[in-house]
Amino acid sequence: MKIRNTAIVAALLSATAIAAPATAQVAGIATAETSVAIARSKALGTAYQQIGAQYAAVVQQMQTKRQEINNINVQLDINKDKELTQAELDVAIKAKNPLLAQLDAKQKEINTLQEPIILAQLYAVEQVALKYEAAQQAVIAAKKINVILAPDAFVWAPEAVDVTPAITAELDKAIPAAVITPPAGYRPSRQIGALYQQIQQLFNNAAQMQAAQAASAQPRAAAPANPAAQPESR
Repeated sequence: MKIRNTAIVAALLSATAIAAPATAQVAGIATAETSVAIARSKALGTAYQQIGAQYAAVVQQMQTKRQEINNINVQLDINKDKELTQAELDVAIKAKNPLLAQLDAKQKEINTLQEPIILAQLYAVEQVALKYEAAQQAVIAAKKINVILAPDAFVWAPEAVDVTPAITAELDKAIPAAVITPPAGYRPSRQIGALYQQIQQLFNNAAQMQAAQAASAQPRAAAPANPAAQPESR
């Protein structure tokens, strides 16, 4: 699992990463996305940034380990197409290639390095999640909502039906900051683990969007000043 940096956290919290539709509900029916509401909360965004800063050296070590893994993968890539396939791995396994043991060892090192980071993130998610029900009830009361459905329950609905931003606003009032140091022996519940995975996927989507936008913003290579002067291909 990759650890997201502060730039990607900022991207997720921005309107370009997750659009913030109008907050009014329609005819007592509304929709909300728990993971989005929590991911866009100020407490979680700040917590992730603090965790990134606190474990910056560890993240650098992990990046170094991943590069070492990539270098080993290159050696196992038989046809050198920059893609290690299962068939190529099977060849290495059959030959008892010692590089496989190195891969396994380095992956275990990464898992050990990232464990405290993930626990800190999980603890931050849990703190915000514990405030979610009350935040949702506050929105229900304020907007006189009769029913809240998951977004995928609608075939079509106007943006005004989505009260996710309103719930985020309530979360920001309920928990302005989260603690990033979990207590000794902390282990999250299965529900928090599943919610964390959803939030990490949101970060991943934001990172992909950010990368795509950066790529599209790159200027195209300038055309030759005098194309006629270029040698003809034969």
